Amino acid sequence: MRFDMRLRLLATSLISALTLAGCSEGVLSPQGPIASAERQVLFNSLGIMLAIVIPTILATLGVAFWFRSSNRRARYRPDFEYSGRLELLVWSIPAMTVLLVGGVAWVGAHDLDPGKPIASTIDPVRVQVVSLDWKWLFIYPDQGIASVNRLTIPAGTPVSFELTSSGVMNSFFVPQLGSQIYTMAGMMTRLHLQADHPGTYRGLSAQYSGEGFADMRFAVDAVPEAAFSQWVNATRDAGPMLDAQAYDDLAKPSEAIAPFTYRGVASDLFNQIVSLAAEPNDPARLADLATQRTDK
Repeated sequence: MRFDMRLRLLATSLISALTLAGCSEGVLSPQGPIASAERQVLFNSLGIMLAIVIPTILATLGVAFWFRSSNRRARYRPDFEYSGRLELLVWSIPAMTVLLVGGVAWVGAHDLDPGKPIASTIDPVRVQVVSLDWKWLFIYPDQGIASVNRLTIPAGTPVSFELTSSGVMNSFFVPQLGSQIYTMAGMMTRLHLQADHPGTYRGLSAQYSGEGFADMRFAVDAVPEAAFSQWVNATRDAGPMLDAQAYDDLAKPSEAIAPFTYRGVASDLFNQIVSLAAEPNDPARLADLATQRTDK
Protein backbone atom coordinates (compact mmCIF):
# COMPACT_ATOMS: atom_id res chain seq x y z
CA MET A 1 0.00 0.00 0.00
CA ARG A 2 2.77 2.42 0.94
CA PHE A 3 4.65 1.58 -2.28
CA ASP A 4 1.49 2.24 -4.34
CA MET A 5 1.06 5.63 -2.69
CA ARG A 6 4.66 6.57 -3.45
CA LEU A 7 4.25 5.43 -7.06
CA ARG A 8 1.11 7.54 -7.48
CA LEU A 9 2.82 10.56 -5.94
CA LEU A 10 5.79 10.16 -8.29
CA ALA A 11 3.50 9.83 -11.32
CA THR A 12 1.58 12.96 -10.30
CA SER A 13 4.82 14.90 -9.87
CA LEU A 14 6.09 13.81 -13.29
CA ILE A 15 2.83 14.72 -14.99
CA SER A 16 2.84 18.13 -13.31
CA ALA A 17 6.45 18.74 -14.34
CA LEU A 18 5.72 17.77 -17.95
CA THR A 19 2.66 20.00 -17.99
CA LEU A 20 4.62 23.00 -16.74
CA ALA A 21 7.46 22.25 -19.16
CA GLY A 22 4.99 22.53 -22.02
CA CYS A 23 4.33 26.15 -21.03
CA SER A 24 7.80 27.15 -22.27
CA GLU A 25 6.43 27.39 -25.81
CA GLY A 26 2.85 28.28 -24.97
CA VAL A 27 0.68 31.15 -23.82
CA LEU A 28 2.67 31.57 -20.58
CA SER A 29 5.84 32.33 -22.56
CA PRO A 30 4.75 35.31 -24.70
CA GLN A 31 7.06 36.71 -27.38
CA GLY A 32 4.92 39.61 -28.58
CA PRO A 33 2.76 42.48 -27.27
CA ILE A 34 -0.56 40.73 -27.92
CA ALA A 35 0.44 37.50 -26.17
CA SER A 36 1.91 39.49 -23.25
CA ALA A 37 -1.32 41.44 -22.81
CA GLU A 38 -3.39 38.24 -23.00
CA ARG A 39 -1.23 36.62 -20.32
CA GLN A 40 -1.76 39.67 -18.10
CA VAL A 41 -5.54 39.34 -18.52
CA LEU A 42 -5.23 35.66 -17.57
CA PHE A 43 -3.17 36.46 -14.46
CA ASN A 44 -5.54 39.28 -13.41
CA SER A 45 -8.54 36.96 -13.72
CA LEU A 46 -6.74 34.23 -11.79
CA GLY A 47 -5.83 36.65 -8.98
CA ILE A 48 -9.44 37.86 -8.68
CA MET A 49 -10.80 34.31 -8.57
CA LEU A 50 -8.22 33.25 -5.99
CA ALA A 51 -9.54 36.03 -3.76
CA ILE A 52 -12.68 33.95 -3.27
CA VAL A 53 -11.27 30.45 -3.74
CA ILE A 54 -8.57 30.70 -1.06
CA PRO A 55 -10.84 32.18 1.69
CA THR A 56 -13.49 29.56 0.84
CA ILE A 57 -11.00 26.72 1.23
CA LEU A 58 -9.67 28.19 4.48
CA ALA A 59 -13.22 28.73 5.79
CA THR A 60 -14.14 25.12 4.95
CA LEU A 61 -11.13 23.81 6.82
CA GLY A 62 -11.82 26.20 9.72
CA VAL A 63 -15.46 25.11 10.03
CA ALA A 64 -14.48 21.45 9.91
CA PHE A 65 -11.85 22.03 12.60
CA TRP A 66 -14.09 24.13 14.85
CA PHE A 67 -17.10 21.82 14.71
CA ARG A 68 -15.11 18.65 15.27
CA SER A 69 -16.67 16.24 17.73
CA SER A 70 -14.00 16.84 20.37
CA ASN A 71 -14.54 20.62 20.53
CA ARG A 72 -16.91 21.22 23.43
CA ARG A 73 -16.96 25.00 22.87
CA ALA A 74 -18.68 24.70 19.47
CA ARG A 75 -22.39 25.57 19.70
CA TYR A 76 -24.81 22.98 18.41
CA ARG A 77 -27.75 24.77 16.70
CA PRO A 78 -30.00 22.18 15.04
CA ASP A 79 -32.83 24.74 14.52
CA PHE A 80 -30.72 27.32 12.65
CA GLU A 81 -32.49 28.35 9.40
CA TYR A 82 -31.57 31.85 8.23
CA SER A 83 -29.10 34.68 8.77
CA GLY A 84 -29.37 37.87 6.72
CA ARG A 85 -25.77 38.80 7.38
CA LEU A 86 -24.58 35.37 6.31
CA GLU A 87 -26.68 35.49 3.14
CA LEU A 88 -25.26 38.93 2.31
CA LEU A 89 -21.72 37.65 2.78
CA VAL A 90 -22.34 34.44 0.80
CA TRP A 91 -23.82 36.26 -2.22
CA SER A 92 -21.92 39.54 -2.26
CA ILE A 93 -18.42 38.04 -2.57
CA PRO A 94 -19.23 35.84 -5.62
CA ALA A 95 -21.18 38.71 -7.21
CA MET A 96 -18.22 41.05 -6.75
CA THR A 97 -15.88 38.41 -8.18
CA VAL A 98 -18.08 37.96 -11.26
CA LEU A 99 -18.23 41.74 -11.77
CA LEU A 100 -14.46 42.14 -11.47
CA VAL A 101 -13.61 39.20 -13.73
CA GLY A 102 -16.23 40.34 -16.23
CA GLY A 103 -14.76 43.85 -16.17
CA VAL A 104 -11.26 42.58 -16.80
CA ALA A 105 -12.50 40.39 -19.67
CA TRP A 106 -14.59 43.23 -21.17
CA VAL A 107 -11.72 45.73 -21.13
CA GLY A 108 -9.28 43.13 -22.44
CA ALA A 109 -11.66 42.09 -25.23
CA HIS A 110 -11.78 45.67 -26.50
CA ASP A 111 -8.08 46.40 -26.10
CA LEU A 112 -7.11 43.10 -27.74
CA ASP A 113 -9.64 43.12 -30.57
CA PRO A 114 -8.02 40.93 -33.28
CA GLY A 115 -8.92 43.47 -35.96
CA LYS A 116 -7.36 46.38 -34.08
CA PRO A 117 -3.97 47.40 -35.57
CA ILE A 118 -0.93 47.37 -33.29
CA ALA A 119 0.29 50.87 -32.51
CA SER A 120 3.69 51.23 -34.17
CA THR A 121 5.74 53.68 -36.21
CA ILE A 122 6.63 50.80 -38.56
CA ASP A 123 4.30 49.89 -41.42
CA PRO A 124 2.88 46.38 -40.97
CA VAL A 125 3.69 43.45 -43.23
CA ARG A 126 0.55 42.11 -44.93
CA VAL A 127 0.02 38.35 -45.01
CA GLN A 128 -3.00 36.55 -46.47
CA VAL A 129 -3.67 33.16 -44.90
CA VAL A 130 -5.65 30.27 -46.39
CA SER A 131 -6.30 27.12 -44.37
CA LEU A 132 -6.37 24.04 -46.62
CA ASP A 133 -6.75 20.29 -46.10
CA TRP A 134 -4.32 19.85 -44.30
CA LYS A 135 -1.82 22.66 -44.65
CA TRP A 136 -1.45 26.43 -44.47
CA LEU A 137 -0.91 28.80 -47.39
CA PHE A 138 0.67 32.21 -46.68
CA ILE A 139 0.49 34.85 -49.41
CA TYR A 140 2.54 38.06 -49.22
CA PRO A 141 0.59 40.39 -51.54
CA ASP A 142 3.02 43.31 -51.32
CA GLN A 143 6.05 41.10 -52.02
CA GLY A 144 4.28 38.94 -54.63
CA ILE A 145 5.37 35.61 -53.12
CA ALA A 146 3.81 32.79 -51.10
CA SER A 147 4.82 29.93 -48.83
CA VAL A 148 3.28 26.72 -47.52
CA ASN A 149 3.54 25.56 -43.89
CA ARG A 150 6.16 28.16 -43.01
CA LEU A 151 5.51 31.78 -42.09
CA THR A 152 8.47 34.16 -42.22
CA ILE A 153 8.06 37.62 -40.67
CA PRO A 154 10.37 40.45 -39.62
CA ALA A 155 10.89 40.70 -35.84
CA GLY A 156 9.73 43.93 -34.23
CA THR A 157 7.32 44.66 -37.11
CA PRO A 158 3.51 44.38 -36.87
CA VAL A 159 1.94 41.76 -39.13
CA SER A 160 -1.54 42.34 -40.56
CA PHE A 161 -3.28 39.05 -41.38
CA GLU A 162 -6.27 38.46 -43.63
CA LEU A 163 -7.53 34.91 -43.13
CA THR A 164 -9.95 32.58 -44.89
CA SER A 165 -10.51 28.87 -45.47
CA SER A 166 -10.75 26.80 -48.61
CA GLY A 167 -13.38 24.54 -47.05
CA VAL A 168 -14.08 23.51 -43.46
CA MET A 169 -13.76 26.02 -40.64
CA ASN A 170 -10.34 26.05 -39.04
CA SER A 171 -8.45 27.99 -36.38
CA PHE A 172 -5.13 29.84 -36.75
CA PHE A 173 -3.06 29.95 -33.57
CA VAL A 174 0.51 30.89 -32.66
CA PRO A 175 0.49 30.48 -28.84
CA GLN A 176 3.56 32.65 -28.13
CA LEU A 177 2.27 35.50 -30.30
CA GLY A 178 -1.37 35.32 -29.22
CA SER A 179 -4.96 35.56 -30.47
CA GLN A 180 -6.36 32.34 -31.83
CA ILE A 181 -8.81 33.19 -34.63
CA TYR A 182 -11.10 31.20 -36.91
CA THR A 183 -10.84 30.87 -40.67
CA MET A 184 -14.10 30.33 -42.57
CA ALA A 185 -14.86 29.63 -46.23
CA GLY A 186 -16.36 32.60 -48.05
CA MET A 187 -15.42 34.97 -45.23
CA MET A 188 -12.34 36.95 -44.25
CA THR A 189 -11.21 37.55 -40.69
CA ARG A 190 -8.48 39.95 -39.60
CA LEU A 191 -5.72 39.57 -37.05
CA HIS A 192 -2.72 41.66 -35.99
CA LEU A 193 0.32 40.11 -34.29
CA GLN A 194 3.94 40.97 -33.69
CA ALA A 195 7.06 39.04 -32.65
CA ASP A 196 9.28 41.18 -30.43
CA HIS A 197 12.42 39.08 -30.85
CA PRO A 198 13.93 36.84 -33.55
CA GLY A 199 13.15 33.17 -33.09
CA THR A 200 11.12 30.23 -34.35
CA TYR A 201 7.65 29.86 -32.88
CA ARG A 202 5.16 27.04 -33.14
CA GLY A 203 1.99 27.59 -35.15
CA LEU A 204 -0.89 25.16 -35.33
CA SER A 205 -4.47 24.44 -36.22
CA ALA A 206 -6.60 24.66 -33.08
CA GLN A 207 -9.79 23.33 -34.71
CA TYR A 208 -10.22 19.65 -35.56
CA SER A 209 -10.64 19.43 -39.34
CA GLY A 210 -10.41 15.78 -40.24
CA GLU A 211 -7.93 13.03 -40.97
CA GLY A 212 -4.79 15.16 -41.43
CA PHE A 213 -5.42 17.51 -38.51
CA ALA A 214 -2.48 16.22 -36.43
CA ASP A 215 0.04 17.31 -39.09
CA MET A 216 -1.54 20.70 -39.77
CA ARG A 217 1.27 22.68 -38.14
CA PHE A 218 3.60 25.40 -39.31
CA ALA A 219 6.72 27.21 -38.12
CA VAL A 220 6.84 30.98 -37.64
CA ASP A 221 10.32 32.32 -38.33
CA ALA A 222 10.77 35.83 -36.90
CA VAL A 223 13.97 37.22 -38.41
CA PRO A 224 15.72 40.61 -38.51
CA GLU A 225 14.54 43.05 -41.15
CA ALA A 226 17.63 42.52 -43.33
CA ALA A 227 17.21 38.73 -43.19
CA PHE A 228 13.53 39.10 -44.14
CA SER A 229 14.48 41.14 -47.23
CA GLN A 230 17.05 38.50 -48.18
CA TRP A 231 14.45 35.76 -47.80
CA VAL A 232 11.99 37.66 -50.01
CA ASN A 233 14.62 38.11 -52.75
CA ALA A 234 15.69 34.46 -52.56
CA THR A 235 12.08 33.29 -52.75
CA ARG A 236 11.45 35.38 -55.87
CA ASP A 237 14.28 33.56 -57.63
CA ALA A 238 13.10 29.99 -57.02
CA GLY A 239 10.02 27.83 -56.93
CA PRO A 240 6.87 27.57 -59.06
CA MET A 241 4.22 30.20 -59.80
CA LEU A 242 1.05 30.22 -57.69
CA ASP A 243 -1.72 30.67 -60.24
CA ALA A 244 -5.26 29.30 -60.26
CA GLN A 245 -4.18 25.86 -61.52
CA ALA A 246 -1.39 25.60 -58.96
CA TYR A 247 -3.85 26.60 -56.24
CA ASP A 248 -6.31 23.91 -57.34
CA ASP A 249 -3.54 21.33 -57.09
CA LEU A 250 -2.47 22.63 -53.68
CA ALA A 251 -6.04 22.63 -52.37
CA LYS A 252 -6.38 18.88 -52.83
CA PRO A 253 -6.25 17.06 -49.46
CA SER A 254 -2.72 16.07 -48.46
CA GLU A 255 -0.91 15.42 -45.20
CA ALA A 256 2.47 16.25 -43.64
CA ILE A 257 3.57 18.55 -46.48
CA ALA A 258 7.15 19.83 -46.21
CA PRO A 259 7.41 23.65 -46.36
CA PHE A 260 8.03 25.19 -49.79
CA THR A 261 7.60 28.56 -51.49
CA TYR A 262 6.16 30.14 -54.66
CA ARG A 263 8.18 32.73 -56.56
CA GLY A 264 5.07 34.60 -57.71
CA VAL A 265 1.33 34.84 -57.06
CA ALA A 266 -1.48 35.47 -59.52
CA SER A 267 -3.08 38.88 -59.19
CA ASP A 268 -5.95 39.06 -56.66
CA LEU A 269 -5.82 35.30 -56.02
CA PHE A 270 -6.77 35.62 -52.35
CA ASN A 271 -9.96 37.55 -53.10
CA GLN A 272 -10.81 34.99 -55.78
CA ILE A 273 -10.46 32.22 -53.18
CA VAL A 274 -12.79 34.05 -50.79
CA SER A 275 -15.35 34.78 -53.51
CA LEU A 276 -15.30 31.28 -54.99
CA ALA A 277 -15.83 29.73 -51.54
CA ALA A 278 -18.74 32.10 -50.93
CA GLU A 279 -20.38 31.23 -54.27
CA PRO A 280 -18.89 27.88 -55.39
CA ASN A 281 -21.40 27.35 -58.23
CA ASP A 282 -21.39 30.86 -59.65
CA PRO A 283 -20.55 30.53 -63.39
CA ALA A 284 -19.02 34.02 -63.50
CA ARG A 285 -16.56 33.16 -60.75
CA LEU A 286 -15.62 29.89 -62.41
CA ALA A 287 -15.14 31.68 -65.73
CA ASP A 288 -12.77 34.18 -64.11
CA LEU A 289 -10.60 31.39 -62.75
CA ALA A 290 -10.68 29.58 -66.08
CA THR A 291 -9.49 32.77 -67.76
CA GLN A 292 -6.60 33.04 -65.26
CA ARG A 293 -5.53 29.48 -66.10
CA THR A 294 -5.60 30.24 -69.84
CA ASP A 295 -3.62 33.46 -69.44
CA LYS A 296 -0.93 31.76 -67.39
